[in-house]
Amino acid sequence: CSLRSLDPLHVVFIPKLYLQASINKSVSHELPGTLMGDPVVMLSLYPEFPESMMSSHVSCGEFVFLLDRSGSMDSPISNRNWQETRISSARDTLLLLLKSLPMGCYFNIYSFGSRFDQVFPNSMEYSQESMEEALKKVEGMQADLGGTEILQPLKQIYSQPFISNQPRQLFVFTDGEVGNTKEVLDLVKRNAASHRCFSFGIGEGASSALINGLAQEGRGHAQFITGSDRMQAKVMQSLKFALQPVVKDISVTWDLPKGVSATVLSPPITTIFQGQRSLLYAQLRGKSSLTDCSVTVNYTLADHPYKNQMQFDLNPAKDTGLTVHRLAARSLIRSLEVKERENRGKSDEDVKKKVVELSVQSGVSSGHTAFIAVNKDSGDAVQGPLVRRDVPTPGESLSRASEPEPPRRDPLLQLVSLQKASGCWMLDAALASVLGKTSKELEESKPENVSSEVWATILALTWLHGFKMDAKDEWELLAVKAASWVQAQNAPCVKECVDAANALLGCRVQKEALGL
Repeated sequence: CSLRSLDPLHVVFIPKLYLQASINKSVSHELPGTLMGDPVVMLSLYPEFPESMMSSHVSCGEFVFLLDRSGSMDSPISNRNWQETRISSARDTLLLLLKSLPMGCYFNIYSFGSRFDQVFPNSMEYSQESMEEALKKVEGMQADLGGTEILQPLKQIYSQPFISNQPRQLFVFTDGEVGNTKEVLDLVKRNAASHRCFSFGIGEGASSALINGLAQEGRGHAQFITGSDRMQAKVMQSLKFALQPVVKDISVTWDLPKGVSATVLSPPITTIFQGQRSLLYAQLRGKSSLTDCSVTVNYTLADHPYKNQMQFDLNPAKDTGLTVHRLAARSLIRSLEVKERENRGKSDEDVKKKVVELSVQSGVSSGHTAFIAVNKDSGDAVQGPLVRRDVPTPGESLSRASEPEPPRRDPLLQLVSLQKASGCWMLDAALASVLGKTSKELEESKPENVSSEVWATILALTWLHGFKMDAKDEWELLAVKAASWVQAQNAPCVKECVDAANALLGCRVQKEALGL
């Protein structure tokens, strides 16, 4: 296959869009017209934006955080960690978010249960003062607002006036489900043109229909935090998406021979972010003696229209099996199951029948089918009642009352809490404590002709790169802000500072690694 990028506006920086077409001839016994009996196409969309386009978007935006404070948020974040509750993890996550926001943006924090609260009457410009005020209120947030009523706070958020040149980005955190999912999603959809919605489902009880629906209707991205997942890493990934330009207004058109048509099997792709792969599956129905085909993806990036075209042959040179068919079946089955959940309480036998047919044809399990053991000698299904076995997990038998006192706060979060809104750190006893040094050691190691703030910031950056690379996803954005602040100071002897920081902390971090 071949790929052509068509640029009607002759823009110098053309975004790259990678498309991979995979067409499988069926080797199954299924008849033409069925998913497993027709060719299937898979498109893989993976954009990479020019650096100049990325940097122009990092200093604007209105960031609105909507946090669930219902009673269930007081539950442990996982069975393996009884000491950390969902609400405490959410508080730590908000700390990272607020420290990572760019100067010049606006923000506000809402929390909800049976009622809702908001930190500021209107979104405030991000500054040291507004950040400190917000963090004080975040520290006092508990899971004490009752039920899970998300519709009213959303209405309040959407009723707020827009700030010029500050696109609204909404982050929603919840661990439950609501009884009016359709009404909530309809509200988000009506406001989709003016914002993006990033949703986070916390724990096993979070409604996938709500979380996925919020992101899909709000042109954002959904994340689920379950088991041993760290909320902070996943949320910071979404913040990176929110700070980037977004591919939107996506449409796909097919140029196929007469007698051949394409039936798209995947949910519509509404937005694509940098470094985020999106897949689209289509079933090709019909036959033709002609084999030349093409598919064109039209989209908008930074308010400019683009299109990418891929050409492919209707008859692939070699048989590649049924992997793409099964992936397509899985995508379609999941979409139909979401539709079932949205119509909760209303039986839809047609949807159920289609799910079962697809599952049996493709060998992909669903909510209405299951694999069974078969005796290879007789070909009969293995008979007998289902036997339940309870397998204990670590810490499962422990009660929360018997747990030891929680350990002191994570040093990473301690360091993050000391960072100023501008991105710098102060050279004080609190910083020395986090770094495991004394104030005297920090002062005596400081190179001459360098300000205390620059020295403190380089120390913090060196410590992050030297000791916390395993959590880089959590602090990467605030480190970029810190490095930008250092560069803006035009400080002398930066390399000397990095060398001195390495000597003091026992690290081997290169100046370039710090972004300096």
